Amino acid sequence: MRAEQVKKEPAQLMSNNKGKVGVDQELIRELAKLLDETGLSEIEIDRDGLRVRVARELRIQATPAVSATPGAAQTAAPPAAEKATLDDPVAHPGCVRSPMVGTAYLAPEPSAANFVEIGSRVAQGQTILIIEAMKTMNHIPAPKAGTVTRILVGNRQPVEFGEPLAIIE
Repeated sequence: MRAEQVKKEPAQLMSNNKGKVGVDQELIRELAKLLDETGLSEIEIDRDGLRVRVARELRIQATPAVSATPGAAQTAAPPAAEKATLDDPVAHPGCVRSPMVGTAYLAPEPSAANFVEIGSRVAQGQTILIIEAMKTMNHIPAPKAGTVTRILVGNRQPVEFGEPLAIIE
């Protein structure tokens, strides 16, 4: 959360039904700290007609592409369209996006092997990872058959709605 939001937009941060505006800076600081601790993008509470919403801007960073065959050298530069999808996985037609906010798990349990690895062939509907949301384990299926070329999240990583999880080609 930016400090200028607190100074310039207090009516958006806190207001009650009587039209009175007040800023409880300690509450805002606690909520901002909670955002950092949980990895959430926003929190909103409503108590006794007083509503507080704290949000932060998200920046999704793409991880570098990992070659499925170690030591393979590229002989030619990728075409412009292919390069754009390497830089922006969301633009890739095989991008699997998170359907919810939660925590991503790459394996069914801590001691088990991952559902998929880079280079794995998957069938449509096959589980590629799990997202835990509100203590519920949600299996995320492959939307199409193909080969997993990129895994864009780490194990136990918080994910946001719409965040790229993997690329299947």
